[in-house]
Parts: sequence; structure tokens; C-alpha cells
Amino acid sequence: MTRTPRGTAPKRDRVRDHLLGLIEERRPGDAIPSERSLCALLDVSRPTLRAAVDELVSTGRLVREHGRGMFVAPGKVTQELLADGGAFTVPPAAGAWSSRVLAFGVEAAGARVGRKLRMSPAGRVVRVARLRLVASAPMAVEYLHLPADLVPGLAPQDLAAGDLHDHLRDRHGIRVREAVQAIEPTVVSEAEAALLDVPPFSPALLFERITTDEERRVVEYCHSLYRGDRYRIVSRLTLGPAAPLTGATGPHGGHHPGMPPTGPGTPRPLLAATTGDVHADH
Repeated sequence: MTRTPRGTAPKRDRVRDHLLGLIEERRPGDAIPSERSLCALLDVSRPTLRAAVDELVSTGRLVREHGRGMFVAPGKVTQELLADGGAFTVPPAAGAWSSRVLAFGVEAAGARVGRKLRMSPAGRVVRVARLRLVASAPMAVEYLHLPADLVPGLAPQDLAAGDLHDHLRDRHGIRVREAVQAIEPTVVSEAEAALLDVPPFSPALLFERITTDEERRVVEYCHSLYRGDRYRIVSRLTLGPAAPLTGATGPHGGHHPGMPPTGPGTPRPLLAATTGDVHADH
């Protein structure tokens, strides 16, 4: 068997690069060679190989099945955001989405949720926890907060199927107009890990969204925890000709995360299309 030439890169990096090459050559669900054969091919110890494999398992590139071996992980669910006049439009997310309602109730908003919904802490809100699934696989735990006086008669079954925003429009006359959404990395708790079928403290993405309607009322506050092993965000940037810096260029003189700031007199407007974890409500 031909051995991979030894290079100057650390062994773990060489192993990781080799495994990524194997993943890119295969389809989701395809098997990866055994640890023994990979150790022999790459001339590394079992702990070195396992460290690289553990990293790719934790980031959702590989899956281990006890007694069977290693396999290419299922493809990540993606969502594209399209720049449109400085804002982003959100096409429907990939996959067949469904929901399972975990909790449903009406109670006082409290100080924090009241601030998000621009209402009194004593105001009544509908609180919902639901598990979001794609093709029956758990993808996210979602916590919804809706002003109760805007959604009279809302029931758990209304949130188990169909599109929430369609329901708000058709049953309650609420037409959503825009939303502000923030994303940050986090880890799942033991309870959340059990719901999402991942190990405790696995990486996850936390989304917070505040939605307003055509009357500028805040009609929804939502925070959701998405599996980090099934989502990623990829930005496609278009650097256009010199033009006034507006909208998609951001608030910091045209600086875009990951791109160096431009020098004086050389504005570079950016149009960005992002694929990944954000998805429209289904």
C-alpha cells in the first residue's frame, strides 16, 4: 500500500486534510476506511487519527456508528439570503420541515420578553416551545413569544403544521413585514441535547428574531437553538465598482466581516448572498 508522503504540517492537520478529501469524494452515508487502514496509510498513531476524526464528528462532517465504522455525515440544511436593496429576502429553506409542540401556554410577559415585544411586563403572551424537524430528524428547538391579544384562539395544533406567518395572516390578519435576526455560537444543554439527538454541550447556533408587521407592531419574539453539526453559513460576496456606501455595506464605512477595511477614497460596496442556518418559518 502506498503511504502518503510525510510533510511539514502537523500530523493531525495532515490526517484532517486527508479525511476532508475522502469526504469530498463521497456522498452522505458512504463509508470511510477503517481506523486501522487509515493509520497504516497515513503513518500515524491511533490517538492522532481519533483526534482528527473527533473534530470532524463534532463539526458534522463525519458520523460514527458503533460496531459499523465511520460514514460521511448527512448534508447540511441550507438557506439562502438574497440581497435586495440593502435588505435580505429569505426563500423557503431546503427540506421538508415539520414541528412538534413541546409546551404551550399563556402567561405574563415578564421584563425581558416585554422589552422585546415592546409591551408591559404584565401583558399576556403566548409562549410556545416546539421541536423543528427536517425529514423527521430533529434540527432545532424553538421558543416563540406572541402577544396574546393579537392571536386570540391560537391553539397548539396551529403551530404543529404549516407556516406560522401564513397562519398569522390568514387567521389573525397580521401581515409580517420585516425581522431583525441575530446569530451567535453556543452549546446545547443536556435537556436540549436529548431533544436534538446530539451529545450534551455539542456546538449549536443561537438565533434571536424580532418580527414586525405592516403596522410596525412587534408581533413575534423568537429564539431558537439549531444543531451546529447540520448547519453552516457561507457568504458569497460581490465587490462592485465604486459607488456610495449603502445598505449591504454595513455601518462601518464599508467593512464586511472577514474583509479588510478599504482605504480612503476607495469605497468597495459589497453585495452578499448567504447560505446556511437562517431559514424562513415553515
